[in-house]
Amino acid sequence: MNKFFKISKVTLRFFNGLNRTHHGVRHLSQFTGDIETDESRRLLEGVVTSSANYVPLTPISFLERAADVYRHKTSVVFGSSVKYTWEETHSRCLKLASALVQLGISRGDVVGAFAPNVPAMQELHFAVPMAEAVLCTLNTRLDSSMVANLLKHSEAKIIFVDQQLLQVARQALSLLSKDKIKTPILVLIPEYENSSLTYDIHTYENLLSSGSSNFTMRWPKSEFDPISINYTSGTMSSPKGVVYNHRGAYLNTIATFLCHGMGSMPTYLWTLPMFHCNGWCMVWGMAALGGTNVYLRNVSAKDIFESISLYKVNHMSAAPTVLNMMANCPPNDRKPLPHKVEIFTGGSPPPPQILSKIEELGFGVTHGYGLTETYSATTSCLWKPEWDSLPLEERAVLKSRQGVQHLCIEKVDVRDPKTMEKVPADGKSIGEIVCRGNTVMSRYLKDAKATEEAFKGGWFHSGDLGVKHPDGYIEIKDRLKDIIISGGENISTLEVERILYSHPAVVEAAVVARPDDRWGQTPCAFITLKEGFDEITEQEIINFCRDHLPRYMAPRTVLFEDLPKTSTGKVMVTVRCLDVTVGKTMADLGRFKRHTIPRKAD
Repeated sequence: MNKFFKISKVTLRFFNGLNRTHHGVRHLSQFTGDIETDESRRLLEGVVTSSANYVPLTPISFLERAADVYRHKTSVVFGSSVKYTWEETHSRCLKLASALVQLGISRGDVVGAFAPNVPAMQELHFAVPMAEAVLCTLNTRLDSSMVANLLKHSEAKIIFVDQQLLQVARQALSLLSKDKIKTPILVLIPEYENSSLTYDIHTYENLLSSGSSNFTMRWPKSEFDPISINYTSGTMSSPKGVVYNHRGAYLNTIATFLCHGMGSMPTYLWTLPMFHCNGWCMVWGMAALGGTNVYLRNVSAKDIFESISLYKVNHMSAAPTVLNMMANCPPNDRKPLPHKVEIFTGGSPPPPQILSKIEELGFGVTHGYGLTETYSATTSCLWKPEWDSLPLEERAVLKSRQGVQHLCIEKVDVRDPKTMEKVPADGKSIGEIVCRGNTVMSRYLKDAKATEEAFKGGWFHSGDLGVKHPDGYIEIKDRLKDIIISGGENISTLEVERILYSHPAVVEAAVVARPDDRWGQTPCAFITLKEGFDEITEQEIINFCRDHLPRYMAPRTVLFEDLPKTSTGKVMVTVRCLDVTVGKTMADLGRFKRHTIPRKAD
């Protein structure tokens, strides 16, 4: 077992013996150690625990139930050739878990996955923890150098690689070999259409067929055992390895489908990457609900509308960048919706203008907020019936707020990051969004210092600045590291971006700080224009902002370009900050169209 997965002595004292066994009744007071007071131990005296009244919470239990309750219900649809029932998915996962154990995988070993949304990714989410191992999914946009770094950091023993990413993976393994680091076993996930091809390495289906469907599932010894590692998207810094446990994954799965308003047997379209927070835990959630997973290897607006029409999709999740793509796609790529389709969005704050456009197309949108460290969404903008009568624009503004905490986290609040005092719920006083509860990560992998810093004061510190409105709803104003301080005034980049998005020519916008000798910092806007608006000038954008914002908040610099993003839809802030820091050099090279307006001392 990897040493960094060992749980604390306090946790061990409490949970030792509370396993999935069929014998051994113990007194609960035996496990409390120094966690409980003498009084609480007295009250617990005589209370017993055994497999009759305690089992560790784990989302892999959802698959066992699905194989029984929804056994003949379709679990997977992928293209025209792949279709499974929940009974078949359960059998395939057992065989894959068996095959992993035969390859030498044991408790706490890390198994990597480098693939888009294909059925193998779903099966790995169950099979790996069923073998008591830890799943580490990697962003499909990473280059070979970063893949090598993450494989080294996670100490993955096996890496499952999609055929489209094979070259990147092989280059990553070559880099590890050059550094004399033991490379993981590579297992290829072929494209199903080409599965008849032969390869000189392990292939997914061959490995799966070597396993046994009679494999006995290995339940976690503690619900605090690690279930997965998810690397942050690294918009501000290098990715960190976030360790999830079985308990948190179980609870957040339930919270997510409740926030999504899902009932039994939904049809869910996978546009959200499964490598991001384990698909916001909905990989496990669809088993809990007995739903049908419709997978897309590549995501486009046309494929989304066609899949909704063909498979009668009623739910999907998507980052705002996907909503933007859908809202601005050519009319010929759209198809009428067979019914209202509910979308759960998050990953970055969605502009109200995009929410309005999506709802005009017939979609319902629920906005959630969270981080990789909180298993995805930790709040949702719970809709109130009295808001239905408001104008569309007002509804969109309300819906773009981050909302209220979900059912399975203890508390989400806005507090002064230094004193940890609550900020007034006036919609104006800014503080840091903090949270605590069972759906906060276990730790950062191999980074005790960062973990201690994140948990300072008994709260998880998000690094997001926000306000709390009088109705208790939270709204993000900026990242703590993104706030622009210009001449002593705080400028929210999100506020400026929202105004930019309201311009009819703007399809995407991002605002960062640009160093300024006089004011310290001034706003710099990066903009992608819609087709047909190429003649828009920098001066027009700046004037538009000055008409809708206090003058000091308007960008002084406007750069037109396609915005680089992480696969979760977030603009890569470090890249943009670097661009403006060395802007003179780039301008000299002719990389950007650039226009700077002198700021008046007002």
